[in-house]
Amino acid sequence: MSRADVRGLARLARPREGERARLALSVALAAGAAGAAIALLATSGYLISRAAQRPQILALMVAIVAVRGFGIARAGLRYAERLSSHDLALRRLARLRLSFFRALAPRVPGALGSRSGELLSRFVADVDTLRDLYPRVVIPALLAVVVIAGAAAAAWVMLPDAGLAVLAALALAALVLPWLSATVSARAARRQAPARAQLTSELVEDIDGALELTLAGRAEERVERLRTADARLARIGRGDAMASAVAAGAGQVLAGAGVLALLAVAIPAVHAGTLSPVLLAALVFLLLGAYESVLPLSAAARSARMCATAGTRLGEITHAPPAVADPPSPRALTGTGELRVEGVGFGYEPEQPWVLKDVGLRLAPGERVALVGPSGAGKSTLAELLVRFHDPLAGRVSLDGVDLRELTQAQIREAIVLCAQDCHVFNTSIRENLLLARREAGEREIAGALAAVELQEWVAGLPHGLDTLVGQDGELVSGGQRTRIALARALLADARFLILDEPTAHLDPELARRVMRRLPSVCGDRGLLVITHDADALEGFDRILSV
Repeated sequence: MSRADVRGLARLARPREGERARLALSVALAAGAAGAAIALLATSGYLISRAAQRPQILALMVAIVAVRGFGIARAGLRYAERLSSHDLALRRLARLRLSFFRALAPRVPGALGSRSGELLSRFVADVDTLRDLYPRVVIPALLAVVVIAGAAAAAWVMLPDAGLAVLAALALAALVLPWLSATVSARAARRQAPARAQLTSELVEDIDGALELTLAGRAEERVERLRTADARLARIGRGDAMASAVAAGAGQVLAGAGVLALLAVAIPAVHAGTLSPVLLAALVFLLLGAYESVLPLSAAARSARMCATAGTRLGEITHAPPAVADPPSPRALTGTGELRVEGVGFGYEPEQPWVLKDVGLRLAPGERVALVGPSGAGKSTLAELLVRFHDPLAGRVSLDGVDLRELTQAQIREAIVLCAQDCHVFNTSIRENLLLARREAGEREIAGALAAVELQEWVAGLPHGLDTLVGQDGELVSGGQRTRIALARALLADARFLILDEPTAHLDPELARRVMRRLPSVCGDRGLLVITHDADALEGFDRILSV
């Protein structure tokens, strides 16, 4: 890994508030379980050697009881360590998901620029990969340090030269195995996350567009692309499996070499009388037991590289500058002024012509204004500027006389609500979709919003009423019903200004006219701006503007 990857991994591994105690507890329990396992093996070796001398049974009772005690302790401590480390990992996962979503929110929609499948892969697969940073990287690494020191100290008590041999053997394995595993898997690790993201992206797009692909006769072509992406990911996975196999084989070789080195030191000591013969087996089993805590460092090295890659991919989004940023010292709103557009110009790309030039608009509280124009005239772009999804390149948009750039996004969203023509409907109930606008809205207010868009009778006739699920992006309801659910949600919002972009899209002409005529009267004292390409049924509006 590069220095930047190491620094990024260290930053990700730094415990947050409340995690240090859980991490320390997990490492302590893991060290206790490993110590009990090593002591169990070493005591068993001593017991076998001592029993071969055929002493009185009472001479073996201490070792027998110790074996039983270490066996029980190992199981209990291992179980407790699993509970502690998994609790830490799951809490960390929740925090990572929340922090990533918070980082995404200011970048919607102007600064993401990623396909939905790519975002899904980063939000799920990459965040889940970082979940393993503690249980599969940090804890095994800290445990290996504790075990190496403890095993070397225990061997030194029995024979100083044996302690040095154990320290050298375990330290060599702890350095060589992770390096070898990381080297073999480096190429696969760098390619795995992007390959998984590509497959997820292709799959999401194919599922969303399955009907259109079938009708266009392109289904087999897309299936073949999925096969290719899946085969690429499988090849990368086999490379990672090869790294595991190489590391496992090398680990066994190093373990054997370590045992031989220990025997080369211990056997002469037995002949010289400085080491009891019954302790020879204990030393060997102690070393083998300690190796069990060092071998996972191979997998830890691979996991560390995968976590570094995942962290880099997440950072590409979370560290990118947002399309708009909150000011350090936001100004206050009076709550009584107008929403104004003054000499605004805007373009999406520097080298492309501007979509809007020298545009002006005024919307007073309680005023009803309709903005009419053909598709491509920049009406939706203007709507996005009014809620500060983007900042104008010329001129300004102001609320209560204050430039939107001097307000926080929370202040703007509280005062202005936009119902876009592609407004999202969530995969939950009708009620929950409506309450997104205002959680405290009562049944009477919900019924009034549904009546305004002529959905009240339809909802009343459903078996589950407001608790009926609408499916992914409203797939279980018609396009018109989906549009009116989004419109009813906007009408429920407690905002001073409503911006409705093509609110009657997907409705038949007669229903569209009825809903459009009803809008000016149901908005109360709120300012209303309706953006439409249809000039019919605008009798109730105070002003009709054309672009």
